[in-house]
Amino acid sequence: MNTISKLLVVSVAALTAACTSIPTSIFTEAASARAETKQAQAEVKVMESKLAEMKAAEVKATEAKNAELKAAEVKVAEAKAEAKAAETKHSPDSTSMITPLMERQQTVRATGYAVISTQNHRNPAQQRLMAIRASKLDAYRALTEQVYGQQLDAQTTVAEMMVTSDTFRTRVQGIIYGAVLESITPVGDDTYETTLSLDGRVVNDLRVLYLAQLAARR
Repeated sequence: MNTISKLLVVSVAALTAACTSIPTSIFTEAASARAETKQAQAEVKVMESKLAEMKAAEVKATEAKNAELKAAEVKVAEAKAEAKAAETKHSPDSTSMITPLMERQQTVRATGYAVISTQNHRNPAQQRLMAIRASKLDAYRALTEQVYGQQLDAQTTVAEMMVTSDTFRTRVQGIIYGAVLESITPVGDDTYETTLSLDGRVVNDLRVLYLAQLAARR
């Protein structure tokens, strides 16, 4: 019995030691798990902080690129505007292309002539009236030449190294208004002279009106 008792005592002691050691190991494992959890949470916070920093840097880089693009667009627009202004400044318009050298004159004058005896009428008085009318129209033609210029067509034909035909054709077209009749004067016994004048400030208005009518016809 003594041996059995001893074995029982030993068994009870072993069981007691095992029962007291189990809670201790449980607490140790729980503390270790908490420590690992805290470490993992700390690592997550560090990663989140780095990710936020990366996002902020990416946003700043995008904003910087957008600012550079906007600045480049502004520079391109300014360059285009300057080029267009320079082109407009240096390119002649349709009015200046037909501006004669006498534009600076304050008054433009033109004279027309007509012969009395060549008028198609038997009555001498009627011939004089027709000659006055013809000289006035001739003055208007000369005035139109000064305002708009004269279109000249020339054609020369050469055969066997010799000029066989040499023809010129002129054409004047335009609008004249505001002309002042300065004088109708007989020249000699068989000619009338008519002088017209036009204010130089009206010349540009006439050209613009004529070009507008040409554009409307097209």
